[in-house]
Amino acid sequence: MIVGTAGHIDHGKTTLVQALTGVAGDRRPEEKARGITVDLGYAHAPFVGGDSGAGVLGFIDVPGHEKLIHDMLAGATGIDFLLLVVAADDGPMPQTREHLAVADLLGIRRAAVALTKCDAVTPARQAAAAAEVRALLAGSRFATAPVFPVAARGALNATVAADNDEPESAAGDRDKAADEGAWPRVANGIAEVRAHLEAAARELGEMRPAGRFRLAIDRCFTLAGIGTVVTGTVFSGSVRVGDALSVSPPGLAVRVRGLRVHDQPAESGHAGQRVALNLTGDFSREAIRRGMWVLDPRQHLPVDRFAATLRLARDETQALRHWTAVHAHLGAEDVTGRVALLEGETLAPGDEALVEIILDRPLVCVGGDRFILRDASASRTLAGGRVLDIFPPTRHKRAPARLAALATAAAGKPAATLAQQLAASPAGVRLDRFAEAWNLNDDEAARLWVASALIRVDAREGTLGFAPAAWAALAERLVAALAAEHERAPDMLGAEHERLRRLTSPTLARAAFDRLLDEALAAGRIARTSSWLHLPEHRATLSAADADLWRTLAPLLDAAPFQPPRVRDIAKATGLPEETVRALMKRVARSGRLYPVAPDHYFTDDATERLATIVAGLCATHGAARAADLRDAIGGGRKVAIHILEFFDRIGYTRRIRDARGAKDEHLLRETAVPRQWKMQ
Repeated sequence: MIVGTAGHIDHGKTTLVQALTGVAGDRRPEEKARGITVDLGYAHAPFVGGDSGAGVLGFIDVPGHEKLIHDMLAGATGIDFLLLVVAADDGPMPQTREHLAVADLLGIRRAAVALTKCDAVTPARQAAAAAEVRALLAGSRFATAPVFPVAARGALNATVAADNDEPESAAGDRDKAADEGAWPRVANGIAEVRAHLEAAARELGEMRPAGRFRLAIDRCFTLAGIGTVVTGTVFSGSVRVGDALSVSPPGLAVRVRGLRVHDQPAESGHAGQRVALNLTGDFSREAIRRGMWVLDPRQHLPVDRFAATLRLARDETQALRHWTAVHAHLGAEDVTGRVALLEGETLAPGDEALVEIILDRPLVCVGGDRFILRDASASRTLAGGRVLDIFPPTRHKRAPARLAALATAAAGKPAATLAQQLAASPAGVRLDRFAEAWNLNDDEAARLWVASALIRVDAREGTLGFAPAAWAALAERLVAALAAEHERAPDMLGAEHERLRRLTSPTLARAAFDRLLDEALAAGRIARTSSWLHLPEHRATLSAADADLWRTLAPLLDAAPFQPPRVRDIAKATGLPEETVRALMKRVARSGRLYPVAPDHYFTDDATERLATIVAGLCATHGAARAADLRDAIGGGRKVAIHILEFFDRIGYTRRIRDARGAKDEHLLRETAVPRQWKMQ
């Protein structure tokens, strides 16, 4: 469990941590010289009466000076337990209140109060200070937090005296002074505080290393002979020596050369621990700083905006207005930005609302991360919130459906959020993005997909998930789209692949539509004739007059299948009016016997099938079909070859890649040689 001390300057936080752990948190010369903490301090201690494997308390000692609140926030977002430190002689002071507000806004739920310097005040003053603390806590989530009177410096002095074999007379003098009323006799209270912290840690239990690895860097330094070392609290996941990770937002590739957990060498570390990582890679020391993250490369997702729920501090005197400039503190980072309210134009003190945070530079976060907002001058803590969505839409941000989705996400349950997204997304949900947004590891994601009974489709964009009901609805839309097309154009055989996709759902990924189509074909709900898709019962026939005329003209196209004459050439050869020939060609094309490869240039269905097989062969041999290769394969000019390839692009059989065409789905291309069953993908 990570314990964070908080409180006003010179209230004894660092002395208390040293008394609890035996470790001096102040490490800098100026800290030792001035006797105040100016940066984050760290210490740890194994549970009393057990080895380090029985349990460890990690401590983050934050600065108490008002000008160092940004350093305090860098450590506060990673703690599990708040140890609020209040000096008995002063009582609650400004930073006491601000640190308490920060902890409240961060959603920290476990806390205790150490009433320090009790050996320097009278019993009456100690009681008054305790009452002041109770009044401060009243109405907050920490109202029932226990208050422990302590004399940390006395405990340290007693330890030093014992180590120095202090004469009994010196101890007797202190006891005599206490008996005479110069100082009240008090127990130092350290054992009681330790016992309470250990009990809280046991109740919290060891954090399960859920999610992918994420560590917020709060220190970065270089050691001779070792290299770059970063330290921080592990927010999620686990790490081992040798792991390949990323430093984000810059996206530096690094490897873990070594690691220490609570200042002890280890082979692995996990969520809830203080970890130091010795990193190696192609980067400069200056490229890594406090505020960055070391994380699983899949979680390298810098964002410049995110949706969140935000609560304004209770003691704010004014409402928060839309587009207020702020400092956003998340992890150990501090980024300026603005607050866009999604509900109303103002947020009253103590109230909570859905917002979007727009940042001036990217940071890294996932759903559930806590953050603090301070005012534009970084002089006052305004609000605290929780990240809900790191991929917010660019439009309709205040639409009821969008706000409902954020409200569902605010409950913090991925399964419910996924169900809501599936219901609102007929074109499917990007499952990889969902796992990234919620920081689900592979096992967690797989269990969620199974529990949600998802239909999964691997698409170019990533794996898509569909709810069974939504998938069934898409199948019905597919059949309905074909029926509507037959009603609109009864003389046409059907619709081509790409047109039917657009009629069914223009935003549906091609891979998802292909699977939908294959299932409908296998079930016999639709049929395929050449490249035309239609309902099984639908037939398109030519009139008797058109059929007679087509029998006259068809031999002209069959004579040169890969370079058939154009409409004007057919008209000249037969003496028919050009408009008559053009109108007939359009009607024959609707029946599925011709394809308009270029304007006024039609190829028979048999020739088009053979061309599709040739293009598939070129893709298999060369990796792509180029105009020059197709020209050589069929004879004739390069211009005709280009028209043919552009036709296949248009209907979705091939995809343009610079000056070549690549097959959209290779396993389908291998089936193209089947007579009259070639598939346009």
